[in-house]
Amino acid sequence: MATPAQWIAGARPRTLPNAVVPVMVGTGVAIGEGGFVWWRAVLALLVALSLQIGVNYANDYSDGIRGTDDQRVGPMRLVGSRVATPREVLTAALACFALAAVLGLVLVLVTRAWWVLLVGAAAIAAAWFYTGGKRPYGYRGLGEVAVFVFFGIVPVVGTAYVQTEQLSWAALLASIPVGLLSCSMLVVNNLRDVGTDGQAGKRTLAVLLGAERTRTLYVACQVVPFAVALAMVPITPWAALVLLAAPLAIAPIRAVLGKAVGPALIAVLQQTGKLQLAYGTLFAVGLAIIF
Repeated sequence: MATPAQWIAGARPRTLPNAVVPVMVGTGVAIGEGGFVWWRAVLALLVALSLQIGVNYANDYSDGIRGTDDQRVGPMRLVGSRVATPREVLTAALACFALAAVLGLVLVLVTRAWWVLLVGAAAIAAAWFYTGGKRPYGYRGLGEVAVFVFFGIVPVVGTAYVQTEQLSWAALLASIPVGLLSCSMLVVNNLRDVGTDGQAGKRTLAVLLGAERTRTLYVACQVVPFAVALAMVPITPWAALVLLAAPLAIAPIRAVLGKAVGPALIAVLQQTGKLQLAYGTLFAVGLAIIF
């Protein structure tokens, strides 16, 4: 039976900035547009966290039963390490998705935007079919596309919307760097596992592109967000605050371009998460004083 510490490790805490940052940035937009509602922001954060942890457990379950995690370079997986049964991990994933659905329904009820139900259903489906089902899209090089949409565009625009009850161009533009930084987490994760994933038949984008092109993609996902923020300076000069986070990009980019492989990329994953969180915080502050 898995210990509480192992369940926490299985939830992959280092990936949680993928959930926190979009909500912060979306809330920054809501504040800047005069529509901040704190408890709706909290609910949006809980939905995002539930989905992130749910997709992590679902990925653990699906990869575990396929044997993809039998030869891992990265951190421990619950099913692959045999510390939890597939059924237990599946139950944990479904519980997280159910919690996200209930909390999301509350936001739908208060905003009366019933179309948000479809967006929420699509997010849960995307979380499951990333590695679940007979034809998981994460095994076909589409993981980064889904991450950009569901950990970038959807949560940023959605968080702003449930507070202001208006669709915002500022939120849509702000979602681009957020989505790219979320993608950078997946890119470096898949770069680390490119060898074992290829052997296991898991054709991630890193496997399809090859290691060298994947390294270039990672750098682009780190650099373009700063360019987008600077492009938003005419909307709010305070978007330039993100430049304070730029030094945090130096070490991971240097490691990736320096051909870091295997366990060395675990440190890059940690550094990427720190950059993502710092960028998101500064970007949210800049957007909060948009007017």
